[in-house]
Amino acid sequence: MLGGLFLADLVIALVAPPNNFDSQTYHLPKVEHWAAQGGVGFYPTVIDRQLAMAPGAEYILLHLRLLTGGDSLYNLVQLAAGVFGALIASRITAQLGGARRAQLVAALIFGTTPIVALEATSTQTDLVVALWVGAVATLVLDERERRTPWPAIALLGAAAGLTLLTKATGLLAAGPLLVWWFATRLRRREWVRAVAGTGIVVASVALIAGPYLWRVETTYSNPLGPDHLRDSISMQRHDPASVLINALRIGETALQTPAGPVGAGAIRSLAHAVGVDPDARDITYWGATYPYKSWLPDEDRVSFPVQGALILAGAVVLAWRRSPARVYAALFWVAVLAYVVMVKWQPWGNRLIVFLILLGTPLAALWVEPLLVYRRRWVFRATAAVLAIGALAGTAAVAAGWPRRLVGSGSVFTTSTMDQRFIRRPEWGRDYRWAADAVNASGAERVGIIQGYNSWEYPWWILLKGDDLVSLQSLQPDIPAPPIASVDAVVCVDPPIGCWFYIPQEWHPQTQGSVTYAIRPH
Repeated sequence: MLGGLFLADLVIALVAPPNNFDSQTYHLPKVEHWAAQGGVGFYPTVIDRQLAMAPGAEYILLHLRLLTGGDSLYNLVQLAAGVFGALIASRITAQLGGARRAQLVAALIFGTTPIVALEATSTQTDLVVALWVGAVATLVLDERERRTPWPAIALLGAAAGLTLLTKATGLLAAGPLLVWWFATRLRRREWVRAVAGTGIVVASVALIAGPYLWRVETTYSNPLGPDHLRDSISMQRHDPASVLINALRIGETALQTPAGPVGAGAIRSLAHAVGVDPDARDITYWGATYPYKSWLPDEDRVSFPVQGALILAGAVVLAWRRSPARVYAALFWVAVLAYVVMVKWQPWGNRLIVFLILLGTPLAALWVEPLLVYRRRWVFRATAAVLAIGALAGTAAVAAGWPRRLVGSGSVFTTSTMDQRFIRRPEWGRDYRWAADAVNASGAERVGIIQGYNSWEYPWWILLKGDDLVSLQSLQPDIPAPPIASVDAVVCVDPPIGCWFYIPQEWHPQTQGSVTYAIRPH
């Protein structure tokens, strides 16, 4: 069944163009800017997430872009991460003492988790960082009972560096695992390897992620990016009551069933009882309101009640049971705690914890596998039914999920490639194409872009001829935007009054919907 699910994902990944919302705004435009300027240095833009967000997954996309000249293979990056993630979950299960059946269960649970199945055909980055975190975990487990070879230490450093380069939240899990590796070396009295190995790991992380972090530091005076971006995501309150409410909201959103946010009212009541505003900006993503309907099969938010419940149950049981997995289960809970302490609840937060799903899947498999051979037949049947329901949820997500689906309205087989690119905002497609047709007909060679903070920039790189596109706005203090006189035409995605602020009236700007264009007078 898992093979069939990944095969369906492969079909979608090859047929559908990239159409993830965030990718249109900042994941993919940065790839085009790098290709156009011949380097990964920073450039003027009003969407500073293109620069401040970790670029590890996009570096892979850049190679595909340069090799193929387009984005036809972009979706395969996350698909490969999903497939290898299932294999790593299976390997970790074996390292923790799981038999073959448990290993297969681990792969099944991870691969059929709805958020995994949907993200496997997207150009998001959550599966990629989960893969690197899983690599750290399985490499650390290799070294529990042996003298760590130097090449293995180098691999451990590379996995940690790639984790940081792809998404910093992955360190919330990779960090405790690396500390465990260091403590194991000390317990085995391998003093030289503990100290020297730590140095190699730190040096590897600096070598891989250092150049990017330095660019961010020199631009924003902080390696984690501008203040507004950090504060919108990271928790500003860390008192027990705030952390508890944050954890409960994250848990409810991840485990939500089609019945909707059933426990949300109780969580809000508890929040007020302990003196916490459940919608306050210091514990909630700016502009968001709890609760949020997350059970719908959308790649940005879909919940996973079956797989999530199995993971949590397995993590609780194995944390108390004397077994080889006990310490690993404790480290899983440390990672969970670190996440709820550091990261605010947000409506699309389910995709941010994919790395925790991968780490927790082996614990679920180790707990579930004995139930499949339990002497009471009803226990076996109930367990098999739960796994089947979880697998069907993942299958349904691939078949009818959004924004890429096999069947129904908007199917990848019945919708044109361009319409699929705008499937989340069909009305924008008409306006973008109208402006692009006019600019292309004018013969403009250099085109300026004006846009809002959440505008879609990537479609311009698809619709406009050539690749000489530049942003006429910049939030970077040391990277000014070029003047409008340096371009032949301008495209603007903003309310008309915002576009007119930048475009001289003698350019005669034309507006349709939310898009404005103007051609420089000869």
